[in-house]
Amino acid sequence: MAADGLITMRSSHGPKDTVNRLEAQVSAKGMTVFARIDHAAGATEAGLPLRPTDLLIFGNAKAGTPLMQAEQAIGIDLPLKMLVWQDASGATWLSYNDPTWLAKRHGLAGGSEAAAKAMAAALDGIARAAAGSA
Repeated sequence: MAADGLITMRSSHGPKDTVNRLEAQVSAKGMTVFARIDHAAGATEAGLPLRPTDLLIFGNAKAGTPLMQAEQAIGIDLPLKMLVWQDASGATWLSYNDPTWLAKRHGLAGGSEAAAKAMAAALDGIARAAAGSA
């Protein structure tokens, strides 16, 4: 079941390789990596099982700030994030919020909508490169 506004693609690499490739792609595009969260490690510390699940939080003030200037509440969805996770069959996936969906969610239009479309195209390229689909 696909969640509204969520883009998910299969990776041809394992979870750790995918998140490492993702981080390298984000950095190569001049974005700032704010955090890398290993949810599985946190689950292990709590005594709970969880397949590999890593969240990368990243962004670029030049891209995100204009959206927040247009509608400050979009800051709840920024900075951007991508989740790398492994399903029960061992397949690795990469999921992220579609910036054009975020723009609609927050009622952005005009130039802000165009900025969200450009952001979506950039994220698609980053995700495909990390997943090995491009």
